[in-house]
Amino acid sequence: MATPSPVVAAGSVDGPALLASQRALLFGNFTIGCGVMVVPGSLNDLVRSLEISVALGGQLISVGAIGMCLGAPLLAALLAGWDRRRLLALTLLWYGLGHLLCALAPGYAALLPLRALAVLGAAVFTPQAGAAMGFMAPPAKRGRAITTIFLGWSLASVLGMPLHAYIGEAFGWRWAFGLVAVLAMVGAVWVWRALPSGVRPPVLSLRAWSEVFTHPVLMAVIVVTALSGAGQFTLFAYIAPYYRQVLGATPLEVSLLFMWFGAWGLAGNVVLSRHVDRIGAARAVGLYLTGIALSLLILPVATRPWMMALVMIPWAFGTFASNSAQQARLGHAAPLLAPALLALNTSAIYLGQAIGAMSGGAIINAAGFGALHWAGLGWTLLALALSGWAARRIQRDPAHV
Repeated sequence: MATPSPVVAAGSVDGPALLASQRALLFGNFTIGCGVMVVPGSLNDLVRSLEISVALGGQLISVGAIGMCLGAPLLAALLAGWDRRRLLALTLLWYGLGHLLCALAPGYAALLPLRALAVLGAAVFTPQAGAAMGFMAPPAKRGRAITTIFLGWSLASVLGMPLHAYIGEAFGWRWAFGLVAVLAMVGAVWVWRALPSGVRPPVLSLRAWSEVFTHPVLMAVIVVTALSGAGQFTLFAYIAPYYRQVLGATPLEVSLLFMWFGAWGLAGNVVLSRHVDRIGAARAVGLYLTGIALSLLILPVATRPWMMALVMIPWAFGTFASNSAQQARLGHAAPLLAPALLALNTSAIYLGQAIGAMSGGAIINAAGFGALHWAGLGWTLLALALSGWAARRIQRDPAHV
């Protein structure tokens, strides 16, 4: 009989072992981000190749986001007892095989369910990677260790989106999906080799989930994440065809705009990490959401790609940082409930993406691209209003949060 792997004690991994795990999980999150962004990045060629409408192509984003939204908490509960080394490596393997099958799909009817199944890997990997890193790292290094691996998502926005756009235009969308498959296979091997065996964070209790679901203020903060995502993805899900059809951007300009957006998104996260403790997470959320709203409000003035590059700066600066600030906000508001809160906040991110993509598709069918920014602005203003209400409630009575 095989001897079971020893269980890693909380906070006991440090030095080279922790650094190796950080690098592997950062690359894993980079791969997950590239996979999530492959549809909006290659949407121009995808709709052209499959001979479908832009709105229908955007539903690939919706179905994937719904799967990730529902899958994050359900799979977290179902797989809670798994060794994280095995779980995370197998998740990336699933992700890679799923995207390979998507690349080989004969048409839209086959691609849609394959996409929904493939992205379940994202629902598992990102929250479980964060939980694993938080469990392994010593308390003094925990915050930095967790934020480091989430830089993978920001790097995916800088490199992945423009790369998908270029590959889609130059070689076809199937090659963009194939790239994600290769990255996921590499990531699976890397995680398996880097992470120690026996990493098993505590299982979330039913009481913790119940406390979260019945707390109006904490649930309001989570809804802010969903509304913010809806506001951004109403337009962002269709941004590649928007660049081409509304701005007349060339394939190179589309790729450069994606890279520009991602670079500012990375900058926003870096600034947040340095100043969030001083200004407070709730105030940071408000500032970043205000910047996003400003960009959406003035979007029609951008009639050329270079003008869009300027208009989108406040939006890009806040797009990833606002979600990171939400994570910090929830962790500070109720530390004992943080595992449940962060799992639900991950679901809220994907729920917002699904709502935004679906509402954006309906608007394009009814009125074209011109009305997208108004709908996005509406969702974002709702997020701002609810965020302010929750902040005031927490400030008035922090003991009962």
